[in-house]
Amino acid sequence: MITLASDFGTPYPAAMKGVMLQRTDARLVDVGHDFTRQDVRSAAFWLREVLPYFPSAVHLAVVDPGVGTERAALAIRAGDHALVGPDNGVLLPAARRIAERTDATEIEVFEVEYADPASSTFHGRDVFAPAAAEIHEEGVERFHEREDVVPVGEYEDLQFPEPDIEDGAAVGDGAAVGEVLVVDGFGNAVTNLPGELVADRESVSVNGESAPVAQAYAELPAGDRLVTVGSHGNVELAVNRGRGDEAFGVSTGDGVRIE
Repeated sequence: MITLASDFGTPYPAAMKGVMLQRTDARLVDVGHDFTRQDVRSAAFWLREVLPYFPSAVHLAVVDPGVGTERAALAIRAGDHALVGPDNGVLLPAARRIAERTDATEIEVFEVEYADPASSTFHGRDVFAPAAAEIHEEGVERFHEREDVVPVGEYEDLQFPEPDIEDGAAVGDGAAVGEVLVVDGFGNAVTNLPGELVADRESVSVNGESAPVAQAYAELPAGDRLVTVGSHGNVELAVNRGRGDEAFGVSTGDGVRIE
């Protein structure tokens, strides 16, 4: 299969699918096309959290504020998966996570060389979709043998920021300072703070204000705010049947201090 992810909304993904279906009969699976537009880090986070759950596949991901510039097109091999997209870091966290899950020793990064595209504003259709289809047809094990696929040692990496955790924070004797990585469609503010900081607590202080800790949203009455550990393993600021970002007054990139 080939998965597709972008910030394109509609109808642009249909053009990418049309291009691929002229080249392959692969099963096309949409991850989503409503990623926050031009937010490479947010897209990288969600790709890291979603793509490792797929069986062997080619993953096409296009969140590309640099479309039309000199940035390269990449194909990354991670175990029995290949990831295709722009050289802006969006693919790297997912590639590393897939490699970990498939016991691959390392990821391999290649540049995909391409002729001048028909449009300087739609490389998803003119560059990445054809590349993904052709890599699928060649096979993940062999696509690097193509003449237009060249190994590279330097590429744009993307690392999520590490939290600042004081000694003793895990046992309640210090503070932990992180930031909101993403806000999902429910308004849950996902931080980079590890869930074990709050897992056994009844309440914590978030940016100076007390909030209860719960394992499930519905442990609190509707409209009450809470701190929980999301499926990603990170501390999450939420509201039962409401928006955590609004209740805690935070948005993507904002600092979060937990004591």
